[in-house]
Order: sequence, then structure tokens, then C-alpha cells
Amino acid sequence: MKVYVYAIAKDEEKFAARWAASMGEADGVFVLDTGSRDNTVQLLKEAGVQVESRIISPWRFDAARNASLALVPPDADICVCTDLDEVFVPGWRALLEKAWGKGVTRAAYRYTWSFEADGTEGRVFWLDKIHCRQGYVWTHPVHEVLAWQGEGAENRVTVEGMQLNHYPDLEKSRAQYLPLLELSVREAPEDDRNTHYLGREYYFHGRYDDAIAMLRRHLDLRSAVWADERCASMRYIAKCFLAKENQTEAEKWLLRAAAEAPHLREPLMELAYLCYRKKDWEGTAFFSGRALSIQNRARTYITENAAWGSLPWDLRALGLFYTGRIREADGAADEALRLAPGNERLRENKRLIHAAMKDM
Repeated sequence: MKVYVYAIAKDEEKFAARWAASMGEADGVFVLDTGSRDNTVQLLKEAGVQVESRIISPWRFDAARNASLALVPPDADICVCTDLDEVFVPGWRALLEKAWGKGVTRAAYRYTWSFEADGTEGRVFWLDKIHCRQGYVWTHPVHEVLAWQGEGAENRVTVEGMQLNHYPDLEKSRAQYLPLLELSVREAPEDDRNTHYLGREYYFHGRYDDAIAMLRRHLDLRSAVWADERCASMRYIAKCFLAKENQTEAEKWLLRAAAEAPHLREPLMELAYLCYRKKDWEGTAFFSGRALSIQNRARTYITENAAWGSLPWDLRALGLFYTGRIREADGAADEALRLAPGNERLRENKRLIHAAMKDM
């Protein structure tokens, strides 16, 4: 079985050698360099990577990805697309080959998109940029995706145990994302995914009214049927209203978000935190408790690490404490500390709860 890795690169000398070593289990590694002015190309070639250089103008991520895919030999059984700031955990190829059966066209694997300051995992979801050689094309100027254009239906598998870690360069600018997203929505105005992404990007840029309008447009699209992403649009609308200091509208949208995707912790946690900000302790205890009742974390990019760490237990402890349920608060505080043992604020909360218990 022939397994090849392909990627695009520009000014990635900080990551080139590490990435090439991580991809070394493949039969070949191919990179399209799109205009590096540092030592990226030299370092990749020294590591045995086959590199071609080409300027993509006007710049689009899908055009660059398709040009890099064209470098992969036609005898490939499996194509693995990664970025140079990503690293596979060793043993990935054996796991991939074991899962890849006859007729498989695409594979999903576990992806850690971010890490916390203490090295623990941040945002985690499942990525699917591994595919067969024929039948796929990259689409969209940014937040590009693989589109199946082959005969018959896609046949996807999940590669349990396969792990890709992302260590981004935080100094790199995201400035190109907004105009490319606007272009993407102009090109495909009925595409729900990038309409959601554009609304989210407006929020990141502080353009709250534009964000609200675009996210509402996403919700109105006939193709916008994925509950998780609809829920996320509602949550971002709520964030916009909070930024505009309109807690009433924010609460309405968070309640809608929780109803849209009752299997997700995230909207419930945002409701719990909103109640905490308002010193609505009954609400804080209630919504954090509802969030904690959800045990299974979705495998999508929608989930957020804060909802699955110490925060739900922390908020629940506060809500219970201020509504007089001291012993229950003590148990919740224990769980918060178990998940964040180095957090001094949580430790102080625990001491205050113990002092209150002595006075009971």
C-alpha cells in the first residue's frame, strides 16, 4: 500500500524539520512552497521532502491545495494532507493501514487543535483530510474542504488511535481570512458552512452587527441543518449581544442554542456563566448541573475545552454555595480541584466552603 503526504508551505522554517520527521512513515512526502523567503525549502529538501515552488495568484487556499495534491504520484493508495505546524504521534501509518479497507475513500482521525499553557489538550475534534488519490478536489478560497467528485458514494472510516497535534505559530496574521471568507460567500451564497464562518469572523473583528446579520442569514439557509453548527451561530449571536451590553437578547439566543443542540454542553455552560455574571445563583447551579449531565463530548470542532474542564464544577460549586447547599458545593469544589489541582482560586474557594461547613 502506497501512502503519500502532501502539504503547502510558506515561511515555515521553524517547523519544517520537525514536520518532515513526523511524516517520515509515509512512502513519500511532497510540498508545494508558495513563496518562502526563509530557509523552508532548503530544510525540507535536506529532510528528503520533494519540493516544488509556485506562486498562487490571486491567493486561494483551495487552489494551493489542489496544486499540492497534483504533486502526489498517481499510484498513491492513500493521500495524507497536513500542514507544517502539525505533528503525527508515531505509529500513525500502521493504524491508518489497519483501518483502510477495500473501497474506502476517506478517513477521520483525532486532532488536537490547541493546547493549554500547562500542556494539557485544549480544543479537540476529528479531522478528515486523508483520502484516496482520485475523486477529490479542494474547494473554497479559505476554510477549504475536500469535495467528493468520484463515482458512487464516499466510504469513510474512523482511525481510532491515530493522533495529529497542532502547534500553531501564534505570530502569524489572520488578516487574509476575512476577505477570503467574504469571497467564498459571494461565490457560494447558499453554502451554510462558510456563511457561519464569515459571521464568526466578523465577531472576531468586533463587527458585531455584521456578525449578527450574517449568522442569522446562516440560520435561514435551507442547507443549514446541522444542529451543532446552528447552535454555534446562536451562541456567537449571543456573544455579540453581550459585547453590545444587551444581556436580555444574549440570554434569549443562548436558550435557543441549548434547545437546538441539547446534546452539547457548550450553550448550557454559557448560560451558567451568564447567570454567574448576573449573580443568579439558582440559574448558575441549574445550568452547570445540566451541562455536567452530558457525559459524551462530540467529535466535532464545535466543542470547547472550557466546557469539559474544571469550569462546570467550579460554577456549580458557586451556585450551590450561594443557594445554601453547602455540602453539595463541597463535592463540586472537590471535582473542580481534581481537574485543575494547581488553581489557587479553586483552592481558596474550597477553604471558604469548609469554613462555612464548620458554622453549620
